[in-house]
Amino acid sequence: MEKLQSLTAHRLKELIEKGDVRPSNILSDLFDRIKALDGKVKAFVRVNKPDAAEADRVNKAGKLAGIPITIKDNICVKDEETTCASKILADFKPPYDATVIKKLRAEGAILMGKSNMDEFAFGSSCETSCYGPTKNPWDLERIPGGSSGGSAAAVAADETILALGSDTGGSIRQPASLCGVVGLKPTYGRVSRYGLIAFASSLDQIGPITKDVEDAALLLGVIAGHDEMDSTSVDVPVPDYKRSLVKDVRGLRIGVPKEYFIKGLDKEVEDSVRGAINVLKDLGAKIVDISLPHTEYAVSTYYIIAPAEASSNLARFDGVQYGHRAKTSKDMIDMYIKTRSEGFGNEAKRRILLGTYCLSSGYYDAYYLKAQKVRTRIREDFDKAFGACDLVVTPTSPTAAFKIGEKMDDPLSMYLSDIYTIPANLAGLPAMSIPCGFSKNSLPIGMQILAKPFDEETIFRAAYTFEQNTEFHKQKPKL
Repeated sequence: MEKLQSLTAHRLKELIEKGDVRPSNILSDLFDRIKALDGKVKAFVRVNKPDAAEADRVNKAGKLAGIPITIKDNICVKDEETTCASKILADFKPPYDATVIKKLRAEGAILMGKSNMDEFAFGSSCETSCYGPTKNPWDLERIPGGSSGGSAAAVAADETILALGSDTGGSIRQPASLCGVVGLKPTYGRVSRYGLIAFASSLDQIGPITKDVEDAALLLGVIAGHDEMDSTSVDVPVPDYKRSLVKDVRGLRIGVPKEYFIKGLDKEVEDSVRGAINVLKDLGAKIVDISLPHTEYAVSTYYIIAPAEASSNLARFDGVQYGHRAKTSKDMIDMYIKTRSEGFGNEAKRRILLGTYCLSSGYYDAYYLKAQKVRTRIREDFDKAFGACDLVVTPTSPTAAFKIGEKMDDPLSMYLSDIYTIPANLAGLPAMSIPCGFSKNSLPIGMQILAKPFDEETIFRAAYTFEQNTEFHKQKPKL
């Protein structure tokens, strides 16, 4: 009998439909796996244990009937603690489901619990969580990436079948790369943000983290679509992404930007990504050299816009209506100060301060407004590039996973971990990370594929073709 926890969602779906496997069998294997491993990996902050009979009664006609999925701890699930891995939201239980959760339930998915993350998604390593760091299943002394580190680690360690993450500057793709799984940031507006606790509202997107490309197509097809509850949700048709899973890249023009292959990129990462580009070339794709000249300003631009929006969004966490409140205070102002001082971690405080400064009187034009203008230039770079190519291929992360604690005292170095993923968020583009190699230390390396807005189908076509002609996605960490 195959180990159910190691199988993909689409394979398990086949077994369930044939009657060879029940959802309760899958859950049983996963819970055994979590019990054995999660004390080391720490991917979960809370685990749900649905009743076996109830699990077997799920909507059998659903696209995810009986398939377990893990949810990042910043996505609201009704009456289930949702804390963004922050003390300030201790014991907060949302009174409603996020739109993506409603869609998952409607298609028969089984919610397994909440995965660990950087506090309020502020981080690239999953070390800023109030629950402590998640470990990379490939090397427990290393970070899994962030901020969706728990989701990526759970998928890589076979502690879940599917996972949802959120991506503001690379928080799905970077941990997917470092954990050797597939991670997709959809086009901004493709998936509803209703019920996602906001970090930076103009950048955030919910997306899938999965074991292979087909599972990503399956999960995106469930969660995508227009939502009247989200004013940034775009009313465009959702295609059948599984139809894009064809093993053929002949004629596809793949742009390789010179700005992404410069000093600071680890040689093993560069060799793996260039090797992957050559695989696509050998399969019939046309490789085109392109330029994205404003790339060098992306990190600076992001770290003005994202903290500015975060400082505004996090102003609501004040101890008045929900979450943590300081036990003693002289008056309301004192209560605000004590509550926020006690509730937020160091990185959250750093970003609130940065953002509030950028929005303050006398600095708004010099920082936030100028950053928005540079953001437009970055988007224009991509618009021009897509006149010459269908896809852009880059590294996902400049290095493989680094050691836990290695960059915690060097915020700038940590921020540069997202140098290759940030531009897609600033431009609102879809982007996927897929496994494309390993370092000499047997650590996964990811390749990033970007496309025009709402052209996830072409990403799936290229990613699936590459995956079906390589073996990287089949390798598992030896836990």
